[in-house]
Amino acid sequence: MAQRDIARSRAAFTRPAPNQDGIATLTQQLPEITSSNEVTLHFAIALCDGTVITTTFDDDPVTLTMGTGNLTENLEKTLYGLKPGEKQSLILEAENAFGPRDEEKAYFMPRSSFPSDMELEPELVISFATPAGDELAGIVQELDEEQVKVDFNHPLAGHDIVFTVQIISIKNP
Repeated sequence: MAQRDIARSRAAFTRPAPNQDGIATLTQQLPEITSSNEVTLHFAIALCDGTVITTTFDDDPVTLTMGTGNLTENLEKTLYGLKPGEKQSLILEAENAFGPRDEEKAYFMPRSSFPSDMELEPELVISFATPAGDELAGIVQELDEEQVKVDFNHPLAGHDIVFTVQIISIKNP
């Protein structure tokens, strides 16, 4: 083990005062999640009626770096202070999860702006490129011969959710 690794391992332990029998027990200080940590975790997002939208609990955990936009800012905030091994479930109101629904994010587009061989139908998710080159998902809400109404709200906008996380590990940058 390299000298630096030994020093780092020692720093992860505290030296408590001996008890009345003169025996001291070493305990490991577990790191807490802060901004810019690399965090490996399991998570699930469900609607309040129990409908599971996505989960990693039946699969491999995911690793993300805090503060890079992998999660919404409010979802990240719920992780701060958690330690490896901890699990929590929180109900987040729409405003604190994916935001309220904004009807101004639904647009009517000419049907001719879509490829003629594209089979359009309600609930179809279509990927659009923004002027900056980013990808933006839109959901077909309704259509007729002339136009297609596409909703660019996040699919969970306007919904209260249950956010469940279990922290596996935390690494400092």
